[in-house]
Amino acid sequence: MEKVRIQDDLYMYVNQETLDKLVIPDDKPATGGFSTLNEEVEKLMIDEFNAMVKSKEYPNDYLKRTLTLYKAAKNVAKKDKDGIKPALKRLEMIKNLDSMSAFNRKLKTLVMEGMPLPFDIAVQADLKDAEHNCLYIQGPSVVLPDASYYKPEMAQQKQALIGMWTNMAQMILAKTDLSAEEQTKYLEDTLAFDEMLGALVKTSEEWSEYVKAYNPMKTSRVSGLVKPIRFRALLKALFGTAPEKVVVLEPRYFKAFKEVFNEENFEMYKHWAYVRALLGACPYLSEELRDMGGMFMRAITGVPVCTPVEKFAYQLASSMYSEPVGLYYGEKYFGEEAKKDITEIVYQIIDTYKERIKTNDILEEATKEKAILKLSKMGVKMGYPDKVDELYDLLVFGERKSLLDIVASLKKIRFQYQLDSINKPVNKEEWAMPGHMVNACYNPSVNDITFPAAILQAPFYSLKQTRSENLGGIGAVIGHEISHAFDSNGAKCDENGNINNWWTKADNKRFDKKVNQMVKQFDGIELPWGKVNGKFIVSENMADNGGMAVTLDIMSRTEGASFEEYFMNWARVWCIKAKPEYLQLLLTVDVHGPTCLRANIPPRNFPEWYDTFKVKKSDKMYIAPSKRVVIW
Repeated sequence: MEKVRIQDDLYMYVNQETLDKLVIPDDKPATGGFSTLNEEVEKLMIDEFNAMVKSKEYPNDYLKRTLTLYKAAKNVAKKDKDGIKPALKRLEMIKNLDSMSAFNRKLKTLVMEGMPLPFDIAVQADLKDAEHNCLYIQGPSVVLPDASYYKPEMAQQKQALIGMWTNMAQMILAKTDLSAEEQTKYLEDTLAFDEMLGALVKTSEEWSEYVKAYNPMKTSRVSGLVKPIRFRALLKALFGTAPEKVVVLEPRYFKAFKEVFNEENFEMYKHWAYVRALLGACPYLSEELRDMGGMFMRAITGVPVCTPVEKFAYQLASSMYSEPVGLYYGEKYFGEEAKKDITEIVYQIIDTYKERIKTNDILEEATKEKAILKLSKMGVKMGYPDKVDELYDLLVFGERKSLLDIVASLKKIRFQYQLDSINKPVNKEEWAMPGHMVNACYNPSVNDITFPAAILQAPFYSLKQTRSENLGGIGAVIGHEISHAFDSNGAKCDENGNINNWWTKADNKRFDKKVNQMVKQFDGIELPWGKVNGKFIVSENMADNGGMAVTLDIMSRTEGASFEEYFMNWARVWCIKAKPEYLQLLLTVDVHGPTCLRANIPPRNFPEWYDTFKVKKSDKMYIAPSKRVVIW
């Protein structure tokens, strides 16, 4: 194959040879970049887990419990012996609901046991008072990956997906003690109830505008919306006293709630809850049922085989005890020298951001001061936390239980811990991601960035890489996360994490113009697996743009900097080889754009790209100066 020119396709120029060699694991939808690092960390930690189990020597009690859960998840003989019985026993609480009155009497138990309900509640930081926690309520999930599939224009795709899901559900229902007639009725009712939900709950595109989800209401009003549920009685049972307000994340759904959940539809709901709970239990049952329960997601992501039991056990244990596992990984595999170096890069980027804000053409002077204040107060969490959160002292379980019962008991403890936080200040020391996760994030309600140790390795970052490569890798990703403080959502939150309109009307007008330009750069691009929705992914694209702008600024003032190394490593970190089904799914559910576009479109906005590689009008990686966008 003839090698593509860098001026025509940066992504393929840098990654073609790697892509040709990459082999997607049978149990994964993708490999390369983030995925490859995740595979390597997973393999490393599974080896660590097996060595601890063999030696019976554990660094601390947290990891002892983690490894006990790991062993229980690997114990195929016990899980196969238990079969479907643990699930059927738990599902009795749904089967025994013979009326709306019985539902209300058992509602606290149903909530605490994590049973499927016509609403979900959570306690999180109040987005308008980020020092305190408050109660949130939203609708349930649908059986398909996203509510957008329920739109009329998606009817063909929806029909195909529902067919796959139904095939899986029928196979699993056949393993229960329901009669053939009951199985058919339960499935029909599940799909009918799901159809009602699909018309009302939010799509991923709607969720991407998270600031719009903040709709506080008086508890009395919410109680009226969700009748016949005795909502205030439930809150008193959960909290001792009913909070005065509830943040309603999906007003459209709750305004129509009585049409969905009522006496007439109660049996339909009950069957929906039974089927959803049954399918949700499958990962923790026999190997046959774990395999069956994953059929639908494997089909829509192009994955041919079920995750091997050892990987599944690791993923379960390391997610349930994420902070202790992350702390162990961070202390052992992330050195102090690297932590010092990467922290210096972070503050260099923050300081450069402040300087860029001063000369920015969007914000007025008073707004610039507030933006700089937000940067000054931004928290920085690099590598791993100093200690484990107190939650993990509570996560204990009985070893002789079935795996399903163990997981259910741990989830119940986690949920109770969350509920108990309603009367406590927001814990701003809590880490949004554990040290062994290959990812990074910005938390708008705390105004901080988190970079776990696992992402702080090549190609993103290494002491062995040049500063130019590190700036094109982790530097641009750090700049990306910082930029989320000023994207189309983050810009609506102040330095303390509160939703607060600190911009002038003129600021907003200029900003919205830039946002629309960014939407247009991506919107409607046709890829072999589908069309790009520029509005859906605009916040992430703005963050990529900001991350590149600030690191290119640093590059211009760094002696001996190589812009070629910078752009090459920028493209390298986005390398991914994925199944077409998975890529198609991501267009619908992922707020991040396709990685080939993330590699290729941001550079075109900056003169350094054109100067470094002598890019001309006739080259495919060229866009006219009038269409170039630089926001921050």
